[in-house]
Amino acid sequence: MAANFLLHEKIWFDKFRYDDAERRYYEQLNGPVAAPSCQQENGASTILRDIARARENIQKSLAGSASTTSSPGAGGDQNELVTRIANLEVENQNLHSVVADLQLAISKLETRLNVLEKSSSSHHPSPTPPTQHVTPMKVESRATPVKKVELPSAPPAKKGGPSEADDEEDDDDIDLFGSGDEEEDQEAAKVREERLRQYAEKKSKKPGLIAKSSILLDVKPWDDETDMAKMEECVRSIQMDGLVWGASKLVPVGYGIKKLQIQCVVEDDKVGTDILEEEITKFEDFVQSVDIAAFNKI
Repeated sequence: MAANFLLHEKIWFDKFRYDDAERRYYEQLNGPVAAPSCQQENGASTILRDIARARENIQKSLAGSASTTSSPGAGGDQNELVTRIANLEVENQNLHSVVADLQLAISKLETRLNVLEKSSSSHHPSPTPPTQHVTPMKVESRATPVKKVELPSAPPAKKGGPSEADDEEDDDDIDLFGSGDEEEDQEAAKVREERLRQYAEKKSKKPGLIAKSSILLDVKPWDDETDMAKMEECVRSIQMDGLVWGASKLVPVGYGIKKLQIQCVVEDDKVGTDILEEEITKFEDFVQSVDIAAFNKI
């Protein structure tokens, strides 16, 4: 059974024969081939030689690079140090020069300040004579009491006195300028009171500011059949002291209904918003409600 089954299978049982025949054919064409063991040995030896050569080259290259880096490295570090020291010396010299310039500038400033102080101290009292500070108004105010203060009592005191020493003591006791100051104070108080009275009279004559407000009213009708012209006429028929009606317009609300938007200016002391609303809502046939849309002080 097994042999019959293998008969139907496609198996190449004689493949080794064909392989031997193919090998012999290629050997005849290319010549004899060395044994595989010799080939493996030759390949291994060549690989080992290549590895040894590579190791030697690597060691030589490492040794050469270390020698080259070690020798110029120290010289390079020294060169860097030298250049840095030279740069620091240059910077130090520059700083010394800057400091010297600053010291010169400071010394010049000090000398200049000393000169200015001396000049200001020497010329300080001269440019301010006492006559320049006196205004003409002060001269007049001082001149008037000088005319009034004339004391002819001093000569008679000398004539009627027992001795000149007593007269001098009496003159010392008399305050010649005290009475003048009192008179000046009284006159200044009178002038001040007169001016205050005049100012109060002028202020009382001036009319005071009237506080006014600008009001925008929304007057709403009952329905779309309300006569808006008649309603506006009724609203404008309201007349009060301190009330002035302004522009108006119809603003659509919806469903064909429009509201009357009218502006007015009122005096706050005379007309109030409550009074306006009451007066407008009296027209019950036309007005449903009144709202204040805007309120601004003038």
